Amino acid sequence: MAQEIKTLVKAPAKTYGRVDAVPRESRRMGNWDLFATWIGANANNGTWYIGGVIAACGFLTASTTLMVVGVLAYVLLAAASYMGYRTGLPAMALTRTSFGLRGSIVPSIINVVQFIGWAAVNTFIAATSISYIFGELFGWPLYGKPGGNFGLIVGIIIMSVLHLLSISMGERSVRLIERVGIILVVVFVLWESVVVFQTVSFHDIVSWQPPHALKMSSGVAADTLAAFNLAWVTAASDFSRFTNKRSAATTASFLGANIGLFWFALIGLFATIGTAVSLNHFDPNNSDPSTVAAKLGLGVIALLVIVLTSTTANAVNLMSAGSALTNITHRLSLNVSLWVVTILATAVSFIPVYLASFLDVFETFLDGIGMFLGPEIAIFLLDYFVLKRRRYHLKEFTAVRGAYWYAHGVNWVAVASWALGVAAYWGLKQVSVIADTVGATFIAMALTALIYWIGMSVTTSEAGSEEQVN
Repeated sequence: MAQEIKTLVKAPAKTYGRVDAVPRESRRMGNWDLFATWIGANANNGTWYIGGVIAACGFLTASTTLMVVGVLAYVLLAAASYMGYRTGLPAMALTRTSFGLRGSIVPSIINVVQFIGWAAVNTFIAATSISYIFGELFGWPLYGKPGGNFGLIVGIIIMSVLHLLSISMGERSVRLIERVGIILVVVFVLWESVVVFQTVSFHDIVSWQPPHALKMSSGVAADTLAAFNLAWVTAASDFSRFTNKRSAATTASFLGANIGLFWFALIGLFATIGTAVSLNHFDPNNSDPSTVAAKLGLGVIALLVIVLTSTTANAVNLMSAGSALTNITHRLSLNVSLWVVTILATAVSFIPVYLASFLDVFETFLDGIGMFLGPEIAIFLLDYFVLKRRRYHLKEFTAVRGAYWYAHGVNWVAVASWALGVAAYWGLKQVSVIADTVGATFIAMALTALIYWIGMSVTTSEAGSEEQVN
């Protein structure tokens, strides 16, 4: 392991960005790398927090919804990951074939915003842990108490410095951080599991029900989880482009993402319910891992591991945001883009400090992701697997007036389908029988795919008819 880490650190700093296809001979990621990357992407603070948030459904509803939505979402992740493996291209470059060379700016903006948001979420949770550490070591006021913002702000700054050090190594940092961090994460999760079940019994957790006023429906939980899981689908190709193994891109990625999700979300679910049972009080605002770890008495070491898991997740978040930014503007290299999105994520991390509670900001953020992200994913997956039949012409990805130029660089059918999909999501959320049971996300995605398929079929047949006439 020591020699492997040394090799990773000293590896040539070749960076692929924009629409550069990674050649087969330069791909170094294997099954373990993609497996560990996606475990690490989900074995983090945000996943733990999601588990705590859906605890408001009760254990059985929350755990069932978690597994169903996780499997559905990560089947789509495996499909998107396959696209990167086949083409060697980053995720947002691949949207050029469906949205057009210029139209791909739309999904790129969505990706930049959402991954900056996720980086800020993880940074905020980790900074909360750091504030607890400062409280233990120096007696500083805890976050949430008078004067507690100071320790939180210092924590945000510390996390941002760690992220800048991480992304300065580029794609190599992801492999290095995941390989080292996953070992500590395993130890921490096992430790916390023991502590939780020493505090309360499994029967108490399963039978616990939240207060009626705070109860969450299965539909709301499904949309919350879908927004969380689908975010990774739009990043899949950014990492699978570095492997020449189909099994790594598909099977290893699918298993890693689901194991990380079930593992940490269930721990968050167990810990939040266990804390509610032991204290005879449930507050969804206290579902973050730092607060739960402190209430369970896990100490400074546990808080340090929470900080580490934030770094592992944000290595993926920031890499994906930076890659998307390079598709918006070619004036920025990938390295410069990574610095830009990291600084922006730092700024966004301060929003809950001054404007609203973290839970309110988090839930608003997830609602926005679910509304905009699902339709985008439906379009680019349908385009590759159904309309283009897994055949993309790499030379056309930068060709003005080429195959993917459409109308002045924009495929208005895709843009209109995406807009109608967003509207469908919003409309379905107003239908209580859907919003409270299965959620709006996957239905809106199916409707978007259908609209896009019909629209492209009609326009393609019309174009063919015009050619025959001419």
